[in-house]
Amino acid sequence: MEEELMTEVMQQMLPYLDNAQLKLLRQAMEQTLCHYDVTGTQVKPEEDDSNSLITMFIAAKRIEGCSEKTLKYYQTTINALVSTLGKNVRHILTEDLRIYLTEYQKRNQSSRVTIDNIRRILSSFFSWLEDEDHIIKSPVRRIHKVKTVSSIKETYSDEDLEKMRDNCKELRDLAIIDMLASTGMRVGEMVLLNRDDINFTERECVVFGKGDKERIVYFDARAKLHVQEYLDSRIDDNPALFVTLKAPHGRIQIGGIEHRLREIGKRLNIQKVHPHKFRRTLATMAIDKGMPIEQLQRLLGHQRIDTTLQYAMVKQNNVKMAHRKYFG
Repeated sequence: MEEELMTEVMQQMLPYLDNAQLKLLRQAMEQTLCHYDVTGTQVKPEEDDSNSLITMFIAAKRIEGCSEKTLKYYQTTINALVSTLGKNVRHILTEDLRIYLTEYQKRNQSSRVTIDNIRRILSSFFSWLEDEDHIIKSPVRRIHKVKTVSSIKETYSDEDLEKMRDNCKELRDLAIIDMLASTGMRVGEMVLLNRDDINFTERECVVFGKGDKERIVYFDARAKLHVQEYLDSRIDDNPALFVTLKAPHGRIQIGGIEHRLREIGKRLNIQKVHPHKFRRTLATMAIDKGMPIEQLQRLLGHQRIDTTLQYAMVKQNNVKMAHRKYFG
């Protein structure tokens, strides 16, 4: 029985260990098992504690300050892996993950960016398991970052912005466009703003970004005038800065702003009108006009400067002008 047990273990490890490692494994098992009587009695199957480990991981990320939206994405991604593989997370191997990611990409026609996002989440989870001594080594260690094709994201032209401003039928929509365009804030940050958060004298307001981190953003004179006109036109007593057009005038949600901007884009034949594009446009304009990247990073609320650089697409014409300036 002892020999059968060692043979079975070594056979299962054949795909993962070379001959020298298998030899060492056998020696270790022989030295360990010689102190025990091995019988053929079947022991109680190991209890699968995957769900409790996932719950503990999510709790740890919540303490670190991750938003509920991020935590939900983490949990959904990890649960999908465990459900598909049908294995205890303690026993998931690198090869299991490679096969899972490959099949996931084929099945869902996912982009490389999506697959790398899944890889990063799994890496975070298994690294946590390793750090907490639930597993010996993370199976994601040998799965490297997925190479992605860098594409230039679209921004609004000056003409697009003016067309949207000139064709707004509601003061609220004009104020929303001006605030997004001049502050570069996230739409999720804007919907949380209250009237009292706006300092019209200094043309600034405090927003709460990702991880509930507080920062100051600034708006221009045009945004100030249009927001004041919008607030003066309101008859409700809702403290929210932006509310729905119809009674009872509740705080507007992200989906409501996205829907409204899509409608404006369709009416004016402007491609891909959405809130985040205003943020990218501001970043691009700031870099184009010479704003130091560190200041832009602070303005946008990015932890890492690499993230800021992804938003800022320098115009090719300026590259040409700079080449002529520095290299003749």
